[in-house]
Amino acid sequence: MNDYITGITAGGAAWTPVFVQDINQTRCIGCGRCFKVCPRDVFDLVDRSDVLSEDDIDDYDDLEEDNAQVMRIAHGNDCIGCSACSRVCPKNCFTHAPLPLAA
Repeated sequence: MNDYITGITAGGAAWTPVFVQDINQTRCIGCGRCFKVCPRDVFDLVDRSDVLSEDDIDDYDDLEEDNAQVMRIAHGNDCIGCSACSRVCPKNCFTHAPLPLAA
């Protein structure tokens, strides 16, 4: 059985937060919606070339001449697991997971 960090809603229901684990920068369009909605400043806007390897760029022909910016996880430990970033992302770039209870 997996025991995860859980909380209780104002209505008394159990809730399991899911914390941001990864952002798919090849899908990210740098729209900033996740940045704006995040209550804890978890994200940072950076140049796509700073987060993608040359192999990643070579795999996506349309990215070779791209000088766009994308989001990255800058302060992942500040994530509260609300998953608001996923709900506003138009490209479904986020991966989230619950965290196990500390032993």
